[in-house]
Amino acid sequence: MIQGDAAGQKTVDTLPGDNRGEASKCAGLRDQDHPSDMSGQEWRSATEGLMERVLARDNMKQALKRVLANKGAGGVDAMTVDELKPHLVAHWEGIRKRLMNGTYQPSPVRSVEIPKPDGGMRQLGIPTVLDRLIQQAVLQVLTPIFDPGFSESSFGFRPKRSAVQAVKKAKEYVAEGHGYVVDIDLENFFNTVNHDILMGIVRSRIADVRVVKLIRKYLTAGVLVGGIATPTGKGTPQGGPLSPLLSNILLDLLDKELERRGLAFVRYADDGNIYVKSRRAGERVMVSITEFVEKRLKLKINRDKSAVDRPGKRKFLGFTVRARGKTSPAKKSIARFMDKVRRITSPTKGLSIEQVFEKLNPLLRGWLNYFGCCDTPSILKRLGEWVRHRIRMVQWRLWKHSSRRYDELVKLGVNDETARMTVGSAKGPYRIAQSPALHIGLNLKWFCSHKMPDFICHS
Repeated sequence: MIQGDAAGQKTVDTLPGDNRGEASKCAGLRDQDHPSDMSGQEWRSATEGLMERVLARDNMKQALKRVLANKGAGGVDAMTVDELKPHLVAHWEGIRKRLMNGTYQPSPVRSVEIPKPDGGMRQLGIPTVLDRLIQQAVLQVLTPIFDPGFSESSFGFRPKRSAVQAVKKAKEYVAEGHGYVVDIDLENFFNTVNHDILMGIVRSRIADVRVVKLIRKYLTAGVLVGGIATPTGKGTPQGGPLSPLLSNILLDLLDKELERRGLAFVRYADDGNIYVKSRRAGERVMVSITEFVEKRLKLKINRDKSAVDRPGKRKFLGFTVRARGKTSPAKKSIARFMDKVRRITSPTKGLSIEQVFEKLNPLLRGWLNYFGCCDTPSILKRLGEWVRHRIRMVQWRLWKHSSRRYDELVKLGVNDETARMTVGSAKGPYRIAQSPALHIGLNLKWFCSHKMPDFICHS
């Protein structure tokens, strides 16, 4: 319901619907065993009235908070995140009624393409902010139902799990003697998910047909391209809150098959590796798993990108797992990182040194937070030296004139003779950045004063 606050303004305080009885009826599911431990009748009873739980006040408030925090672009209706609350104040009762009686119709998603790290483009489907809110509310209810039954070897888009944990698991397998990896690439996975197989799993777990039909509507809502809505007969477009969970629900079939065969594997979303002890075993697994994926899941294996090889020759989540389980950033990951640093520190940017650090520091923090756990500190050390070299070049150029360069070096603690020799040198910025004067003046303490993350701490 919509209530008025002390100033007479409407708020979405109860957002909306006070179905506490039905919500509490389903809430106990969080504390129960996984459905495989329950009888069919117990499980059906536990998941009846699920729509009431989706629309319960606390769940909707939590979903709204998450959508507002995530921000993001608008969908086909061009409504912004900032406009969502006023829209709910005016229209929520009607929206809620349509969700309850099963007549709510999601809007098509807006098609957006973004570049992939390895080249090519990735297609995203951006739902309207209202549909993002509803999907988020559904996700919060479905996650405690499905997630406990997922494989321990699945790490993508799951609570308290991460890509770094997936790499650590892969590292353990290699250290244990699994000297070959079956690297399987699912071709265009998110756009080729079979709706019938996916919805068959959802129907087997969820008794509330309103929730089941709503999920199906989100899958088939269509994509708006060039002003024309195109129906979607397959796929779960990336960009909505529900898509990651739905992908895990389908790929859990693959996980269970790998577990049934006793194979060592790690999966993060659609990126999966199987670890075996010989090339011959790997080739057998590649053939049989390809058959399972293509016949049972109706997905396609990208044969050009899939391979059986030594782990050190393949890339997993940006890492290379070498012999004895030693991890290092993959060559492509390092190359992409260096390219981003070059763009930020390019002399054509015309940025001040403060602006350079403002753009560079978040990149460095994110990269180190992810790759800082690697077992090759020498790589981090060299990258840190290279980044500092790039910044010294930037600062030297920004000082421009000889008199300014001399004054700045002296202020930074460089002695008079060394400062004069450096300023009078005919060397270019690249070689000057390697000079003793710039290493003395622009030392680690100087970089620390600009809050640059310290690569040395990760080495």
